[in-house]
Amino acid sequence: MGQIVIAYWSGSGNTETMASMIAKGVEAAGGSAKVVSVDDIQPSELENEAVFALGCPAMGDEVLEETTMEPFVAEVEKFASGKKIGLFGSYGWGDGEWMRQWVDQMKNAGAEVLGGEDAICADAPDDEAEAKLIELGKKLAAC
Repeated sequence: MGQIVIAYWSGSGNTETMASMIAKGVEAAGGSAKVVSVDDIQPSELENEAVFALGCPAMGDEVLEETTMEPFVAEVEKFASGKKIGLFGSYGWGDGEWMRQWVDQMKNAGAEVLGGEDAICADAPDDEAEAKLIELGKKLAAC
């Protein structure tokens, strides 16, 4: 099992915290995790990875962050077919529509989305969200 990359964009720090919780799950399952901001990684660095996670909070009218994360995801979409991807993020309003759309986007690109839209939370992650994030990390590590 190689290192699982967990790349995220975070505005308030909630999604960054979520990334660390996923890493705890990867490590609890005996894996190694690399948590990195999308500002510090190129999408092409994920191209040879069979398994990875992407995180972004809901922005605006429940969409991905538009200046950094959306272009990053558009590049990943080009090579997502056959990949196993975990998606996660926080929101402050709405009902998770951005995550449903993101899951569909990645599935339509040919990826298997581990955990579907389970790894979301309103605002900062609570105990329930932490359990789901750790479980996602374990699923990533098991691939």
